[in-house]
Amino acid sequence: MTAFTALFKTTDLKIDLTNNILQCSCNTVKFLRWVLDHNVRFLRQERYMCKFENGNIANLTSLKETVNQIQKECSTYTTLIVCVSVGIFAAILILCSGLIYRHRWTLRYMYYTTKSKYYRYKPVEMDEVYTFNAFVSYSDNERDFIINEWIPNIEQACDMKLCIHQRDFLPGEDITVNITNAIHESKKTVCIVTQSFLDSYYCIFEFNMARMESIYSRGGRSTIFLVFFENIQPKDLPLVMLELVQQQSYIEYPHDQQGNVVFWEKIKETLG
Repeated sequence: MTAFTALFKTTDLKIDLTNNILQCSCNTVKFLRWVLDHNVRFLRQERYMCKFENGNIANLTSLKETVNQIQKECSTYTTLIVCVSVGIFAAILILCSGLIYRHRWTLRYMYYTTKSKYYRYKPVEMDEVYTFNAFVSYSDNERDFIINEWIPNIEQACDMKLCIHQRDFLPGEDITVNITNAIHESKKTVCIVTQSFLDSYYCIFEFNMARMESIYSRGGRSTIFLVFFENIQPKDLPLVMLELVQQQSYIEYPHDQQGNVVFWEKIKETLG
């Protein structure tokens, strides 16, 4: 077509395609449009024959209408392919996003335990020895409660070892690695549940990492214990935390002297 177009500019060349069955399809529409644009150069066009994709052969009486119709059908077909392709891609993207979101804590747990240079997989054994009796997860707003109540009543009075992030995390180490190590090296994870705890990114991160630890490294054994330091409505709790409440894996801090005696006895029994 390029060569003939150049000849058309310098000569009076005429072309006769009579008795040649032209292919009328999306693949040849460019050629048909070229013929139409130079129709004065093609002789006896009314005798040209055209074979369509469905196998039908017809006389090409109106080249312009035929070309326009083919272009319209091809454009619609291309649009359909693009729409279907985009739809399939979007569906796959949504499906993958849903799966990633559903298993986001599992993926994060696997990532951080692999990232931790101190991580070693430990077989599930009932007599396994841990560095700490419990890792205490709490908001900084409850720091005084931990220092003034937990350390004297658990560590000093019962000779138990707690992992307190402000005291026991390794300086300079990534906080997520510190959290993962602390949970993995502790027999239990105790969450001091307050509204500040629920609003804290790292507190929720610690809770979910402890939940994944129970599932993937402790053979499904429950290692999380909730201490409700404030009165929290059930509707304000994450669903996974509500499951622990339904399993009675929690205790409420009484905030009175007589109730505190029973409270600390329960904590000692849980961590012992």
